Amino acid sequence: MSKADRYSDSPARRRFLQAVGACGLAVATRAHAATAPRAGGAWADHRTVSFVHTHTGERLTAEYFAGGQYQTDCLLRVNHLLRDFRTGEVHPIDPGLLDILFEVQRQALGTTAFEVISGYRSPATNAMLRRTTEGVAQHSMHLVGRAIDVRLEGFPTARLHLLARSLGRGGVGYYPASDFVHMDTGRVRFW
Repeated sequence: MSKADRYSDSPARRRFLQAVGACGLAVATRAHAATAPRAGGAWADHRTVSFVHTHTGERLTAEYFAGGQYQTDCLLRVNHLLRDFRTGEVHPIDPGLLDILFEVQRQALGTTAFEVISGYRSPATNAMLRRTTEGVAQHSMHLVGRAIDVRLEGFPTARLHLLARSLGRGGVGYYPASDFVHMDTGRVRFW
């Protein structure tokens, strides 16, 4: 084995790549704050999203953005609520995903909560779902905290799907048989 091969899988290299990734996420989060959605023609100084988790019954109303910045304590509460409910694993949720939900909720003129079917998924959960459920992606954006499957209380799911698509932000999938909409912060695509 060459020196280069040994280094490519070394703990030091993994720590370095994790640190670079964490710095990249911090920069992306700050940059995203400057390009986040507008509400009523002005920058949305306060952004709040409400959730009820269909599997755990937990509820959360989260003012995740205030005073021109994302609220770290609130984002931690969102991460916990959107954890993999099967394993209990918590993963950071992309604040851009919350911005998409905020804009969808605002345009739906809703003050009701998003019913969460799935937020973050651990690799073990995603692998299990791939074996038992059709249409689960091997490299799902749920694995990296960039996707969510939801309904909006009191709002037709077919309309929620069309509204999410109209934003032209990220991926949007409609699952009428299961009555939910998938939204993510990946490239724009629809199914």
